[in-house]
Amino acid sequence: MGRASDTDISKTAIAAVEEAPMLIFAPQEEVMNNQVPKYVTQAKASFLLGIPEAEFRRISKESGLGRVERVDNEEETYFTYEELQRICMLAAHQVQAVR
Repeated sequence: MGRASDTDISKTAIAAVEEAPMLIFAPQEEVMNNQVPKYVTQAKASFLLGIPEAEFRRISKESGLGRVERVDNEEETYFTYEELQRICMLAAHQVQAVR
């Protein structure tokens, strides 16, 4: 991928976090009630921002963003929209620093 493509991806991801209500991730009954979920899972956040999940996990751990919930032997990390925006900005800065 060329440099212009990296920049375009970063700008698109930032715009998606800043502007999109992200209703596509809400269960159908929440969409019908016009309620937007307060958190998204790590997998959904990674997909939304176009960042590989391993890279997304690394950035979130280094920055201390996200909240881990444990139920029995399972663990899931959730992110607020504000946290997604911050992770997106961190990822964009890392892409620019590599250049």
